[in-house]
Amino acid sequence: MPYSEGRGEGRFPGTEGVAQAARIVRQGGIVAFPTETFYGLAADPFQEGAVERVFRLKGRPEGKPLLLVIADLGVLGRVVRKVPTAGWRLIDAFWPGPLTLVMPAAPGLAAQVTAGTESVGVRMSAHPLAQSLATRCGGAITATSANRSGAPPLSDPDAVRQAFPTLFLLDGGPLAGGSPSTLLDLTRDPPRLLRPGAVPAEQIFRLLQE
Repeated sequence: MPYSEGRGEGRFPGTEGVAQAARIVRQGGIVAFPTETFYGLAADPFQEGAVERVFRLKGRPEGKPLLLVIADLGVLGRVVRKVPTAGWRLIDAFWPGPLTLVMPAAPGLAAQVTAGTESVGVRMSAHPLAQSLATRCGGAITATSANRSGAPPLSDPDAVRQAFPTLFLLDGGPLAGGSPSTLLDLTRDPPRLLRPGAVPAEQIFRLLQE
């Protein structure tokens, strides 16, 4: 039976925690996990039911796409149909790191991941637990912030536990917080900044103009 929101409760650090968290995600459940900025909610982006549970858990309005974290560049072809030339330059400069690139989505993702936009936001996280979890989950996980919709993102594991007491928490300790990942739309030419964040927009556009 797939995990539901109330299954797989716990709070574990390290390798043992990653293995258990990955098992929950593969079986259709949701776990909270650390990134280099804030905690996120991981689900399998190819499982419709798992993605629907993320929306219910957060109280997230339909029509808002979910961002993904991938394990390595070899996974890109599973989630992205095409990487623009500008995308490769930005990937070389800023990945792994807090820069999310919106690109044309590959077929097979759960419908609510793209929310009808035919595009998907993707990044590689520099946090080793996020990378390890994505690897053990087949290469890609959802990475929406671990908060109720409209509430601030959370960098403290105790706050995550309070917000989602029944979720498995992959505990990475207190995180840096600050700004979320920068969100850049590469489906347009020229690229468009959708959300300022941890990677300064000035650095991004300076690189693209070189």
